[in-house]
Amino acid sequence: MTQHSERAKMRRITSNIFKGSVGNLIEWYDWYVYAAFAVYFSSQFFPKGDPTSQLLNTAAVFAIGFLMRPIGSLLLGRYADRHGRRAALTLSVSIMAGGSLVIACTPGYETIGVMAPVILVLARLLQGLSLGGEYGTSATYLSEMADSGRRGFYSSFQYVTLISGQLVALGVQIILQQLLTDADMKTWGWRIPFVIGALGALAVLWLRRSMDESEQFSKMGTKNRANAGTLRELMKHPKAVMAVVGLTLGGTIAFNTYTTYLQKFMVNTVGLPNGVVSWINFIALLVFVVLQPLAGMLSDRIGRRPLLIAFGILGTLLTVPLFLLMEQTKSPVVAFLLMMVGLIVVTGYTSINAIVKAELFPTEIRALGVGFPYGVTVALFGGTAEFIALWCKSIGVESLFYYYVAGCVAVSLIVYWRMGESSKDSKIEAELNGGGGKRSA
Repeated sequence: MTQHSERAKMRRITSNIFKGSVGNLIEWYDWYVYAAFAVYFSSQFFPKGDPTSQLLNTAAVFAIGFLMRPIGSLLLGRYADRHGRRAALTLSVSIMAGGSLVIACTPGYETIGVMAPVILVLARLLQGLSLGGEYGTSATYLSEMADSGRRGFYSSFQYVTLISGQLVALGVQIILQQLLTDADMKTWGWRIPFVIGALGALAVLWLRRSMDESEQFSKMGTKNRANAGTLRELMKHPKAVMAVVGLTLGGTIAFNTYTTYLQKFMVNTVGLPNGVVSWINFIALLVFVVLQPLAGMLSDRIGRRPLLIAFGILGTLLTVPLFLLMEQTKSPVVAFLLMMVGLIVVTGYTSINAIVKAELFPTEIRALGVGFPYGVTVALFGGTAEFIALWCKSIGVESLFYYYVAGCVAVSLIVYWRMGESSKDSKIEAELNGGGGKRSA
């Protein structure tokens, strides 16, 4: 390959990775805006009462949104395996735009009564459907579009943009906190980020229409295409399906704990001001973003399994001490450092989980195989993490949640220890190499 054609290939890969990633950013921004602004709009959608009870209600709705993710991964995963990754990604961002717009426009409880939380639930179900399809399809697309030997690096951008979506949500929150009073935020200011999300999703919808389809999907044979995206075909790979469940269990709980619940923990348990907590989260997540491609690049050199095992061991041993130490501190600096330790540990999972799962499945079932078992596991464990944490706090045994998180990571550690090195037996590389099991890095 000439130097000119090599540069052209890299530009094409970079362009497609960007288009796929920026859509992922907007989808996760829309999802995290709900968590970031729950402290402001919880009183608008539910009857007046104890603030913890109102937060518990919004956390329950957050968990309900997760329950739609397996359905979204099933429907849109099947669609992606049969009709293409680009078509499925375009559809998912359209659905997310609709959900954000509905939340932005829904009147409060005092205006329409019980219909306010009902509409909120329906909008979150719509967003859960979208996000369920987005994860598996974007993980598949980024893994397939990357070139051999750099799939860990390129696929890490799924979590770069996922976390960036949360960063943008926190950034919008910080800006609004500076411009508006607390009363304004609770009455109408919280609607602004949902409007921004809906408009951003529409912009991504236009951008994704110009994405290239992946080479693996384009070259999929007629025979394979006929069975693509079906549960019957997926069940031909039971070991891979169970591996995805085991891979995801500890990772999704740890990720949601350190990136979503920790913000409320710092406010409700540690007692830090909302504005200070927003800055702690913003800076910590900014560092977290930078870590993802570095760890992804490292996995291309030493393999995926060492990073997963490191996450499993450290997550099991450090989770309880980290939270117990954070309970005792009143220092924003110490809280930030403890959060960073947790995020560094979680990087061993987040940076490479997309490529590890994608390497387990053949093209005709890859989007569904990556997305559906992941979506089921996230719905049962990741989506309920915050609710369980708040419930433990409400009954006076908050520390029980710390042991729950550590125990789930320990279960995943067993899976990481027993599984092989996915990069050395990658289905993606095997297909490109005409059936050989080893990758050509």
